[in-house]
Amino acid sequence: MGELSWWHWLIVIGVAVVLFGAKRLPDAARSLGQSTRILKAELRADPGPGADPHPSADLHPSADLHPGADPRPPAGPQPAADTPPPG
Repeated sequence: MGELSWWHWLIVIGVAVVLFGAKRLPDAARSLGQSTRILKAELRADPGPGADPHPSADLHPSADLHPGADPRPPAGPQPAADTPPPG
């Protein structure tokens, strides 16, 4: 009941080919690899359970440059940068 020998692996692979078919096995392996990469990327990006989901005010350099300025962007529609001025 120890480790699997090479003929055990051959039987497992043969059963997988019979059950899923030779065409679907590469797609299944590719999907599994993609899922693993996505999971690793999400785990790296996760700040952790105790982290603040919103950045603090310390990260905004404009707040340090203008102490009395309102940190919110101006309200109203902004003109597109690539459109010429009217007139």
